[in-house]
Amino acid sequence: MNFAQLQHLIALADTQSFSKAAQRAHVTQPALSRSIQALEEALGEKLVDRIGRRNELTPFGRTVVERARRIVFEATELMQSGSRLRQGAETTLRVGFGSGPGAMLTVPLMLHVAHHYPRAKLSIARGAIELQLQALRARNVDAIVVDVHSLGAAGDLAIERLPDLRAGFVARGQHPLAGRAGVTLDQMRRYPIVSTALSEMAARMMRERFGPDGDPQQLITLRCEEILSCLDVTQASDAIFLGIVAPARERIARGELAELQVSPVAAGHANLAIVTLAGRSEAPLMPMLRNFVFTHLHD
Repeated sequence: MNFAQLQHLIALADTQSFSKAAQRAHVTQPALSRSIQALEEALGEKLVDRIGRRNELTPFGRTVVERARRIVFEATELMQSGSRLRQGAETTLRVGFGSGPGAMLTVPLMLHVAHHYPRAKLSIARGAIELQLQALRARNVDAIVVDVHSLGAAGDLAIERLPDLRAGFVARGQHPLAGRAGVTLDQMRRYPIVSTALSEMAARMMRERFGPDGDPQQLITLRCEEILSCLDVTQASDAIFLGIVAPARERIARGELAELQVSPVAAGHANLAIVTLAGRSEAPLMPMLRNFVFTHLHD
C-alpha cells in the first residue's frame, strides 16, 4: 500500500468514475484500475463494487476512504509546511472576506500590513461565501471571515465567533425618510431596497419582525455581493440599503448617509466568524489577522 493508491481511491470515491478519477489523478484509466486492484490485494478486501456502469464503494471501502482522507490531509500539510519554510514564505497570508467584512477590513488590513509588515505577502479575495469556502477547502486561502449562519454544518471547519454587528436600514442623508421617527416598512417599500444576499437566519428575523412583507425575497429589489456597491447606489439615489450598518458609519458621520429610525426596530445582527480548516497548520501571520479583525469589526 502506498500514498498514490490512497489518492487514487479518494479520486474514485469523489468522482464515482474510473475515467474521471484517472483524469483527476493525471494517470491512464488502466493504471488507476491497477492501482485500486493493488490496494484491494494489499488490504485483503474488496473496495469497489462494479455494478453495470456504476462504481460504488463497499462498506469496507467507505471506511478506508474516510481514513485515507485523514492520512492524505496530514501528509499534504507536512509537505506544505516544509515547502513554506524552504521558500522563506513564513510571512505569506491569504485571506477571503465576505461582503460585509470585506467592506470594513480590506483597505485597513492592507495599510496595516504595509506599515508593520513591509516584507510580508498579503493576498485578499472577496466574493460569495460559497466561493470562499471552496477556496478554503482547496487550501487557496488560509482563512476566511464570513457570516457564520451561512456555513451550515461543517465538521472540517474551525470557527471563531466575532462580535455581532448590528443590521438596519440606511438611506442617503437627504432622503425623504431620513430624520423621521417611526419609519414603517410600507413607507420604505415605496423605494428600491438594495442589499447583499442574506442568511436564512436574517431572513427569518425579517419575517418575524415585519410579517410576510418583510421576506427579503419579496422586499429586496436590487441585489449584489458587494456592500460598498450597495452603499454607493444608496448614496446616489433614493434606494434604501438593508444590511450591516457598520460599513456605512463613516458616510453617516459625514452626513452622506443616515440610518433610518424604523418601527418596529430592526434589531438584527450579523454573526461573523474567522473560519479556518480544522487541523491545518496556521500561517505565521494568523495571530496578527485575528487581533486585527477583533479590533476593527465593531459597530
